[in-house]
Amino acid sequence: MSEFHVCSLIVYVVAEQLESIKKTIESLPGAEVPIFGESGKLVVVLEGEQKNDIVGRFDYIKQLPGVLDTTLVYHQMEEQSELKEA
Repeated sequence: MSEFHVCSLIVYVVAEQLESIKKTIESLPGAEVPIFGESGKLVVVLEGEQKNDIVGRFDYIKQLPGVLDTTLVYHQMEEQSELKEA
């Protein structure tokens, strides 16, 4: 059985770099920025089949130039067989 992970983050960035950071995040596999504010606050959703993939993307985002802070808000893991039954 394989896993499926979903998590959401709040990412605070330097407002002048918001667009470039948003594009960089959205270029990552399984990453989406559904909500953002011009003041430099982004909501990021990450999806993936392995915890290590999610953690790697989280760490990558934290270290992007212009990122001031990154906070994990939500994380859920499901077994793939549970998703197929639903």
